[in-house]
Amino acid sequence: MSHSQFALLRQRRFAPFFTVQCLNAFNDNVFRQGIIGLLFWLRVPESERGLYTQLAPAIFILPYFLFSATAGQIAEKMEKAKLIRLAMLLGVLIMVIAALGFVTHHLPLLLIALFATGVHSTLFGPVKYSILPAVLHPRELTGGNGLVEMGTSISILVGMIVGGLIFSIGGAYSPWLAAAAVLAIATAAWIAAKLIPVVGASAPDLRINWNPVTETVGVMKLARKQLAVRNAVLGVSWFWFVGTVFAAELPDYAPLNLGGGNTLYVFVLALFSIGTGLGAVLCEKLSARTVEIGLVPLGAFGISVFLFDLYFARSGAAPVSGLDIIGFMHQSGSWRIAIDLVGIGLFTGFFVVPLFALIQSRTPKDELSRVIGALNIQNSGFVVAASLICLALRSYAHWTIPQIFLALAVANTLVAIWIFTIVPEFLMRFLSWVLVRTLYRLRARGIDHIPDEGAALIVCNHVSFMDALILSASIPRPVRFVMYYKIFNIPVLRWIFRISKAIPIAGARENPELMQRAFAEIDAALAEGELVGIFPEGALTKDGEIAPFKSGVEKILEQRPVPVIPMALRGMWSSMWSRRDSRLHRARLPRRFRAHVDVVADAPIDGHGVTSEVLEAKVRELRGDAA
Repeated sequence: MSHSQFALLRQRRFAPFFTVQCLNAFNDNVFRQGIIGLLFWLRVPESERGLYTQLAPAIFILPYFLFSATAGQIAEKMEKAKLIRLAMLLGVLIMVIAALGFVTHHLPLLLIALFATGVHSTLFGPVKYSILPAVLHPRELTGGNGLVEMGTSISILVGMIVGGLIFSIGGAYSPWLAAAAVLAIATAAWIAAKLIPVVGASAPDLRINWNPVTETVGVMKLARKQLAVRNAVLGVSWFWFVGTVFAAELPDYAPLNLGGGNTLYVFVLALFSIGTGLGAVLCEKLSARTVEIGLVPLGAFGISVFLFDLYFARSGAAPVSGLDIIGFMHQSGSWRIAIDLVGIGLFTGFFVVPLFALIQSRTPKDELSRVIGALNIQNSGFVVAASLICLALRSYAHWTIPQIFLALAVANTLVAIWIFTIVPEFLMRFLSWVLVRTLYRLRARGIDHIPDEGAALIVCNHVSFMDALILSASIPRPVRFVMYYKIFNIPVLRWIFRISKAIPIAGARENPELMQRAFAEIDAALAEGELVGIFPEGALTKDGEIAPFKSGVEKILEQRPVPVIPMALRGMWSSMWSRRDSRLHRARLPRRFRAHVDVVADAPIDGHGVTSEVLEAKVRELRGDAA
């Protein structure tokens, strides 16, 4: 399996779907920008033009409120490739109506087509994200989502540019060019959809509830079942809020605060979009191909830093007007503004991609499409709220655009703190991600052996106090580690261990009651289908060698014989966190900064009748003792 996310673009399980979703986003924006272009081309009076431009977003977003819950059920019940092909065929039929609207200059017909486009996007939304876990391995989820977000952001940008250019350069033939463009793109998406391989339905026996009100309540409850998923959904909706504020303000920000026209607006939008695409595709590299939610706090606070700096870079009106791109870049402070716009987009990518991957990896597969439907409903509410807030602040409170950006920076910081307070797992993963990625360069092999779902017991050699964090950074699923109670009770670290749901244990002679409670908690976790990680040596190695495995692992498996995943750590004995330098007078400093650490996993072993000696021998083999 390739270790580059871009290899997915050459594989049929992903490439046709990626092409379809890019063409779909591209066409939506060509069409919507084409409507605006037609208004200017027809010389519609400004008051009437304003009515259409304000009405259009509401018409497009309305189907998300009305039909997302139903669309989620349909995506759950139907074979996914077939549903995408039907959705793209519907898109072609809608663009036939749009083409008639363009060539006949019939604005009400175009608004009908716009509403139908919203219905089409509502139908496509749940299957767009629920298909990824069905065709990608868990270690490919972050990279796949990064490519989808990159493709979407670039497609939106190019679609807006092409839609605007049609009426700028087409002259008398502009309506016909617009009609031909939207029809051709929709047809290309339909043809590409035919190449998507069959992907089975996630819940073929689901009975569809056609009542949108009761089903909306139902899917919103589904999205709130798990705390981490609920707040990931909230985080994605906040991403849409931030993006809507930018989309609403950038057209006026360019002339009023940067001193340019439509060309400069497209340029600053391109900076933001390129930053978002770059951040999205970098997530796989930064996360080492796991669903690393530690990137979410990094993204959130990075967005705030660059938003604050954008305000201070230009808090007033533009000193010069009538600038083109080159003229703007020659102005004092322009490079700072450009870097801020790219930075906001970059950290937006860091923020949203892991959230989508988390939703996909933690939600049961037979519920995911409905959860995405709930996400789309909530996203729509945040989009409407952002638009109304911007309108109120500009029209009634008379705020400037930089002031709105400053308020957004403050709000984003407060929302980030709130989310990470109610779900400390996000912050804990961020701290462990920073620590592990700063000190080490991880090389993971065989992680694909860890099952995507269901219970399993992970056994590994125990070399340092960092072992659990390193394994967590390498394994795409959350792991409940069993640890010695005195380490569990270390001040400050106790908070991290509690958040990660570590299980404290003691020896039979020290605290038999705590030991029994630990075994009961281990069994309960396995019964719930979780991963449990143990270090069967019972203590850190004192000489760098693997000590004999204790019989506690056999006791666990006797009660619940789940699959066992042998793992081994290499390169940690020289760590400052091992017992190699345990004497007090030795300086606890790392010998090598960013040292290589290998994490190796092997195929699962049937838990029925397996002995601690067999597991010890397998871990020794993985560590390289046999060599």
